[in-house]
Amino acid sequence: MPPEPQQPQQPYDVHEGRERPAGAGPFVRPARPEDDEALGRLDRATWSTLHSVQPRPRPPYTPFFRETSDAGDHLVAVTEDGDGDGRIVGYVRLARPTPVASNAHVLQIQGLAVSDEARGTGVGRLLIRAAVTEARRRGALRLSLRVLGHNAPARMLYESEGFVVEGVQPREFLLDGEFVDDVLMGRSL
Repeated sequence: MPPEPQQPQQPYDVHEGRERPAGAGPFVRPARPEDDEALGRLDRATWSTLHSVQPRPRPPYTPFFRETSDAGDHLVAVTEDGDGDGRIVGYVRLARPTPVASNAHVLQIQGLAVSDEARGTGVGRLLIRAAVTEARRRGALRLSLRVLGHNAPARMLYESEGFVVEGVQPREFLLDGEFVDDVLMGRSL
C-alpha cells in the first residue's frame, strides 16, 4: 500500500528544482489556509459550463476550503508582483478518487483553474506537471481525471501531458440545454 499522503514540499517550477531566477515567471507552491479568499475569487471568476457541472456560485459564497477539501489538497500557481508577495493565477486539486483501500494507489485531479490573464502562458501545463510530481511524491502509481467532452482545450493539454482517454460516459450532463459527455482520462506515474 502506498504511504499516507504527506504535506507538499517546496515550490514546484519550470526550473526542475534548480534555483528559480528572480522574475522567472509563475511558480507552483502548496496552498495555504490564508489562500482561501483568493482561491474563492479565482474559482468564481473562471466559472463556466465549459468545465463546471455545478450552477454558477451566488452570494453568500461558501469558503473555498471545506471539510472535504482543504489547503493540503491544492497546489497554486503564483506570479510575482511588485511587492514580492505574488498573486495566485491558478490552482490544481489532488485527491483520492475513493476512500477504498484497494484504490489508495490512485490520485485524481479534481479541479484545475487558470485566471483569464494567465491563460495561454503555460500556467495550466505548469500545474499539471506539478500535480504529477506531487502525486509521485505521495506514492501514487496512477493519476486520473474527468473532463467534459466539449472542453477541447483542456483535453488537448491533458493529452499532451501523457493522459489518455480511458472511458466516456455519453450525455452524462445537461448544461445550457445541451447534453455533454464526461470523459475519463488517466496516466501511469
